[in-house]
Amino acid sequence: MSEQSYGLLKGKKGIIFGPLDESSIGWHIATASYREGAQLAISNVALALRVGKPQELAKMCGNAPLIACDASNSQELKTCFNELKQKVGPVDFIVHSVGMSQNIRKGIPYDKLNYEWYHKTLDVSGLSLHRMIAAAIETEAMNDYCSIIGVTHMAAQRPFTTYTDMAEAKAILESVARNFGSRLGDQKIRVNTVSQSPTWTRAGSGIEDFDKMFYYSDLLAPLGNATAEECGDYCVTLMSDLTRKVTMQNLFHDGGFSMMGLSQPMLHLMNNTLDADAMRKAGFSENVIERVLSKKQS
Repeated sequence: MSEQSYGLLKGKKGIIFGPLDESSIGWHIATASYREGAQLAISNVALALRVGKPQELAKMCGNAPLIACDASNSQELKTCFNELKQKVGPVDFIVHSVGMSQNIRKGIPYDKLNYEWYHKTLDVSGLSLHRMIAAAIETEAMNDYCSIIGVTHMAAQRPFTTYTDMAEAKAILESVARNFGSRLGDQKIRVNTVSQSPTWTRAGSGIEDFDKMFYYSDLLAPLGNATAEECGDYCVTLMSDLTRKVTMQNLFHDGGFSMMGLSQPMLHLMNNTLDADAMRKAGFSENVIERVLSKKQS
């Protein structure tokens, strides 16, 4: 994170949903926002406020109010925004950095998902943005020109095998942002999502083969993976007045990974490892191995 403050959020107020500890993207969005002059409130579920480190974050951010709220519960969200208005006032930005998948945590493959957990993933990680914005509208908790940001991942558009049900949740999140963005323009409220590189958060690192996903992305991205600290800095620009006309966008913050096809170093690396044993170990079928190796030999 940059140590220098540009005062981009001086006089602004906001709430960050989801910070748990120093690995959380929401944590770094909060510290970057505070550095730039914002007055903050921090929210998470009651258990996370007790066992995580949000209290430490709140102290770092000028003794920011901590508001317990389950983002998948509409009534709790209304209560949260009413409390926010009492303690901070109507806000200029709202950040949704919330995600959870029991299927991923338990290593359940995509074709064997527990549907009860699946529904919970969709609700907590995607539909909660709709609940959040709807509650903020109902309680009149947003100022004109408010900026709403949801943190997402490229798996919402392109399959990442082990991302499983979280991919659909993030696709919902991005769609909700576009739909609300189209409806809130009269209030000059903008709604965007930030598609972040694979990041070593507590939730992200629970994905099967996350380390391999991380290193692949880091090798392919021209600028390398974006860190959580860098995501905090980027989100500050979207909360500031410098982006007043940016809305309904899914903005890739991934070092260029999303635009890459294949780099020459990656091409040579893959070619040098194309042998039958390595491909079997990686999980390719015999048909694929035979097809690829026959073309390589020819």
